[in-house]
Amino acid sequence: MDATRRNVELKAHDADPDATLERARRAGATEQGELRQRDTYFPVARGRLKLREQEPGDDHLIAYERPEDGAERVSHYRIVPVADAGALRAALAAAHGILATVVKRRRLLLWEDSVRLHLDDVRGLGAFLEIEAVASGESDLAHERDQLARLRAALEVPDAALLDGSYADALLEARAGATAGAETSPDAAAPASDPDPELVAMAQVAASRAYAPYSRFPVGAALRTTDGRRFAGANVENAAYPQGQCAEASALGALVAGGGGVIAEVVVAAPSPELVTPCGGCRQRLREFTPDDAPIHLADATGVLRTTSLAELLPLSFGPGHLDG
Repeated sequence: MDATRRNVELKAHDADPDATLERARRAGATEQGELRQRDTYFPVARGRLKLREQEPGDDHLIAYERPEDGAERVSHYRIVPVADAGALRAALAAAHGILATVVKRRRLLLWEDSVRLHLDDVRGLGAFLEIEAVASGESDLAHERDQLARLRAALEVPDAALLDGSYADALLEARAGATAGAETSPDAAAPASDPDPELVAMAQVAASRAYAPYSRFPVGAALRTTDGRRFAGANVENAAYPQGQCAEASALGALVAGGGGVIAEVVVAAPSPELVTPCGGCRQRLREFTPDDAPIHLADATGVLRTTSLAELLPLSFGPGHLDG
């Protein structure tokens, strides 16, 4: 890659984010605020390609190359501003598929003007820190390496905490381990089940059509019965707030109107940086038609983020069997 930018960086597990923040302040780092970021990684032939959507701030497409092991790594990267992240994500996903989606809250600090310190809370992984010493075009990187070493020492980052690879790599490894565990453990709460792509798409489309003028929080739900029929619904709000209806309730109404049946799989989708789960009432509604071990996939606009089950969402539940006379 003919890079337009370079930095020297490291990534590490952060056992005590509060202590790290205090050390950073003592070292002279200045806080720049908190960002909510979603990085969608696409499989490509060379390097890495990710779409970064963030609030506050602008969205960007980032292409980069770097070695993925060692205490410090030199990254060569390009950043391209994106006007319509949703459309670009859909186009890239259609052409390449999606490798992984990383959702995080990032506390950004600056040190010595050119060093970025990221204190990250990564969904599904935990707390991390990143140090990025940004290089000028003519630099031989000696100054940037010195900066990184000095800030690392100030933050007391041990060798054992260093992380190889990217957050996407760590997330894929964690999910692979979780899937392997679910496959080998008969008592696993979250079933190992690949989501039905059509069902995921139905839930995402339903979310895009939700009527949510008050909360501005659209949600879609889709259900597949054991005989293969599929039904979807969106949340429908009302100016008289108690009269609103959740997406899961809408989908269940469509199921009943379509002949009813036993639910084999559920998808709940919302374009949110946070993991969206059914509310307590909808967990009970699903209980009426859904076995405890049926997979319930929790998704955003890019795909499934986590798979769980009704048994995990609603333990020690009350259902139709309790009323059998």
